[in-house]
This record gives sequence, C-alpha cells and structure tokens, in this order.
Amino acid sequence: MNLVDGIEAFVRIADLGSFAAAAREMNISPSAVSKLISKTEEELGTRLLNRNTRGLSLTQEGEMFLERSRIILDELRSAKEELSLIAGVPRGKLRVSMPNMPSFFSPIISRFMERYPAVVLEVDLSDRLVDVVDEGFDAVIRVGQLSDSRLTARSLGNCAMNLVASPDYLKRYGTPASVEDLLSHTCIQYRYPSSGRTEPWPFPDSASVVQDVIPALVCNSTDVRLGLALDGKGIAFMPGLLTEKYIKSGELHIVLGNSVGQNYEMNLVWPTNKYAPPRLKAFTNFMVNYFTDRYA
Repeated sequence: MNLVDGIEAFVRIADLGSFAAAAREMNISPSAVSKLISKTEEELGTRLLNRNTRGLSLTQEGEMFLERSRIILDELRSAKEELSLIAGVPRGKLRVSMPNMPSFFSPIISRFMERYPAVVLEVDLSDRLVDVVDEGFDAVIRVGQLSDSRLTARSLGNCAMNLVASPDYLKRYGTPASVEDLLSHTCIQYRYPSSGRTEPWPFPDSASVVQDVIPALVCNSTDVRLGLALDGKGIAFMPGLLTEKYIKSGELHIVLGNSVGQNYEMNLVWPTNKYAPPRLKAFTNFMVNYFTDRYA
C-alpha cells in the first residue's frame, strides 16, 4: 500500500465529509478508499476517523494528523513542480555499453555530448554479453537475438557482415573465386571474449571441404582487425558499420559476397521502467534517430 495515497484519501475525506465524495474525487471506488484508510490507520497504529450511522468525524489523533498530512502533500506537490522544471533538460549520469568499435562509436558519442552537455556518459566498450539489469547499465547496444523479458528494445536496423580485403592484398595474392580458395589465404579472425572461441565464418552448406579456416591471426579487437585488413595483411569478416565507407572509397573490397555474408539485427535495450528519466529518453531517441537517418 502506498502511504501517500492513504494520506491523500484521508485529507479528501476530511475536506469532503464522506467516503463516497472522496472516491469520486480520486476516481476510485468507495471500498478502495475505505481500504486505503484502514491500511493507513494500521500503518500509523491509531484510528483517524470515527465511523457511525450519523456520519464521520475525526478522532483527536486524526485532527493532529490532518495538519501534518496537508504539509506532507504540499511538500510533495512542490517537489514535483521543481522536478518538472528541470525535466526538459536531461542531466545526470548515464551508464551505457556498446560493441567494442571505438572508431565507429566515438563520433556518435561526441555528437551526443555536444547536444546534451549536462548528461555525464559512462561508456563501456565491450563485446561481452553484459547483464543489463544486474550490472546496472542504463542502456546497451546489442547485436543479435534478445531473450531477456526484463528489457525494452528499439531496433537500430540490420548489421551486415562480409569478408573484406584491400585491393593491394588481392593484387598480391589473388581474389578468392570460391570458399575453398580461402584455405590458401591469410585469414584474420575474431575471438569472442566471453567464450574464447573464434568466430565461425558463415560458409554455405555446399562448402563441405572447408570446416574451419585456419587463421593467420586471431584478435579480439574489431578495430585492430579493420586496420590490418586496410593495411593489406589479410581477409577479415567485418561489420558493414565499419567497412562501408572504405568500400565506397575503394580502400576495401568485399570478397565472396555472393557466398559468404550475414545480417544481424542491432537493438538498443534498457531495463523496462515506466518512469524512465529524461536523460535515458534523450539517449534512446538520439541513437534511434542517428541510425535511422544513416542506415534506414
């Protein structure tokens, strides 16, 4: 039982003279008002109202508590008004987690900081699967399936993954014409920080000859793998979020685009909370709008 609701019911009964009138004002049933008063009296350990066939009257304790109740409700209203004045200006600390792609997310973070200078971001760049609720994150960007019913999600779109290599590398070692050709190429693979396993490349079922590509290098940093691919050190399986601009500029080429590729849904998730603070609303709207404008 919310004690504030009980106090409000008590004040309305004292002012209006009946349970029925208080119920109409509060838009609840008379029985609900009666329960609020009973629970309030139980919480306070004293009777506040005399109920008899002639009507209602305040007990001596009720008269004393009525004055205090008015002060409590007035203070609560004042506090709400003060908070509403700053509600339009997002402020305070926001703890967020994003995939470990600094070169992609740094400009986005910078733009958010410019727009909302009163919000203090605490950013965790990590590829591990964080527990949003138990680890106390306000919002997390996740790639792949969602299964936690405690979370609210908004889609940021699809993340395409492709094999890429630099023109210099392909000139020196040749462009693979089939999945099997990868066995003779320098492959740069990713290691999952949570399991320690290397990321499997999504070969088609027909490529039965190739079970696992033997990597020339394994790395748990997406940015490092991107740098190595740009530097002509091998073929890497990379997210389009990072490689798109380099493919457009010709610094990278997609390899085996008709055979090897994958799409993941990317989501912004946060703990389900009816009363999300303005800073969280600002962050979620900013991220959704940013991705919609660029990747819709």
